[in-house]
Amino acid sequence: MKKNLCIAFVMLIALSSCDAIDELTKFDLDYEINFTIPPTTIINTPFDLITPDITTNSDASFESNNTRENLIESIKLKQLKLLLNAPDDGDFNFLKEVHVYIEAEGIDEVEIANVYDLENNNLSTLELDVLDEELKEFIKKDNYNLRITTITDETINETHDITVSTIFRVDAEIFGI
Repeated sequence: MKKNLCIAFVMLIALSSCDAIDELTKFDLDYEINFTIPPTTIINTPFDLITPDITTNSDASFESNNTRENLIESIKLKQLKLLLNAPDDGDFNFLKEVHVYIEAEGIDEVEIANVYDLENNNLSTLELDVLDEELKEFIKKDNYNLRITTITDETINETHDITVSTIFRVDAEIFGI
């Protein structure tokens, strides 16, 4: 009986150690890009905005985290926020829904985040629902861009400057772990 209990205890410690070691092989990559929504008088009609290229510097990021591109097991979006920078008194009340897609040369576009049925809560920061998509091939590229599709339910009279803030979770082998 004691032998079985000892074996079970050792197995429990080994399994929890594996989880702790696995967490050591994960790190985050943060990227930000700015875009502008021009004034509009059209509502309930989707319109697309494409961000400028976002440079990944992935090789340098992987190296600073003691890994290499060929050791990356997975990269998924952890968080995507929209931050309203201007106008100073602006909010996201004009938005009804938002979809964000990632694009890179030679890779089919993938939707990575969205939000539906937005309420008029006078928010200047909006966190989107993240979709569980594998994005390793996009982030390993030199650059990618985002296509943002929005549907508005109000007109806007002034330009809205917005920052897209993303956090990608990287799971890699580090030193062969």
